Amino acid sequence: MKLVTAVIKPFKLEDVRAALTPLGVQGLTVSEVKGFGRQKGQTEIYRGAEYVVSFLPKVKIEIAVADEMVDTVIETIATAAKTGKIGDGKIFVTEIAKVVRIRTGEVDADAI
Repeated sequence: MKLVTAVIKPFKLEDVRAALTPLGVQGLTVSEVKGFGRQKGQTEIYRGAEYVVSFLPKVKIEIAVADEMVDTVIETIATAAKTGKIGDGKIFVTEIAKVVRIRTGEVDADAI
């Protein structure tokens, strides 16, 4: 099992969710986060004054998936979240050692 974590632009969240649903992804966790990558923030003008936004608003999506679904989920997220502009985000994949469904006690793949 793997944990796929994607950090994307907030307005692409619904597109990503809609693209993942037909794949059989049964659940995901969404967090509003702030951060920056290579762009290191940006300079904006508000009411004639220039100021630097050092942390940009992003959305972090976390999805636990079976090993055989990882590549499909990554490709789907990348396609749905892409705008072609700086700051589209990143996708991280990490190993999950164990999963337990609290309500039923199911473990690992059965708990997903």
